Amino acid sequence: MTTTEHAPAAVGAHTEGLRIGTAPDSWGVWFPEHPRQTPWERFLDEVADAGYTYIELGPYGYLPTDPAQLSDELAKRNLKLSGGTIFTGFHKGDDQWDRAWGQASNIAKLVRDMGAEHIVVIPDLWRSDLTGEALEPRTLEGEQWDRLAVGHDRLGKALLEEFGVHQQFHSHADSHVGTRREVQRILELTDPRYFNLCLDTGHYAYYGGDNVALIEAHPDRIGYLHLKQVDQELLFEALKNDTPFADCAAEVMVEPPSGVPDFAPIIDAVSKIDSDIFAIVEQDMPGCDVDAPLGIATRTRKHIFSCHHMTRNG
Repeated sequence: MTTTEHAPAAVGAHTEGLRIGTAPDSWGVWFPEHPRQTPWERFLDEVADAGYTYIELGPYGYLPTDPAQLSDELAKRNLKLSGGTIFTGFHKGDDQWDRAWGQASNIAKLVRDMGAEHIVVIPDLWRSDLTGEALEPRTLEGEQWDRLAVGHDRLGKALLEEFGVHQQFHSHADSHVGTRREVQRILELTDPRYFNLCLDTGHYAYYGGDNVALIEAHPDRIGYLHLKQVDQELLFEALKNDTPFADCAAEVMVEPPSGVPDFAPIIDAVSKIDSDIFAIVEQDMPGCDVDAPLGIATRTRKHIFSCHHMTRNG
């Protein structure tokens, strides 16, 4: 493996290497507003100081939602947007469309206006991320799977046709799509033109998934990456004790390279598919001290670039 921050030039206008970025989540930001969160100006300053070029939007309303203001703020720091995030619950019924599209249309417009092309879509959790209480059964029945798939295909088609933005589905701890079999099932039920994966390496590993095996089995369905690692020992404790993910996220999702999976083979496998794919560092750190993220983000970026030469900032 080559230790360098700049990959060799590729044929044409592109440079080889996945596009590495970070997200507000890595600064402990889970909400548009919260008194304990890092202020958005400090987040952007520290992202630039840590050496990243790309960022995700994070919770809608955390960063400025006016495209002119956001563009100015990013340009001041030589930053670019990779995409945004929405939450959906299509398995619950047809009435979920208005809720999903209400989020998606606003965020997709901003993402498009900022020159980005991706929306990360996270399914509703079966367990509350605020209280830890069970909101519904942990697994879906056949009809619910069908509603989930139909809703996401409809969303992906609308996002692509109206905004030129791609849906990237994010399997998640404490959601109905987390294990290998569940991810496999949603892929089988959906249209690859409109539905592909934001493969979150930590969340997929949370339920024992082999990231490289998934990439190699479905290379045409990998559209985006979240880079994250899990402390396996703490994970087994959390699963044994049925600890809500929101209560253990900050401990279980650890600073690389102290957890699993190893980033190097994942970056290598995805680079073989498409060297233009975004790989966004997204370490779940809700409630963290505001002085903690900068050092972690800086060390994580250095670790990623030491893993493989198939990475780039810009």
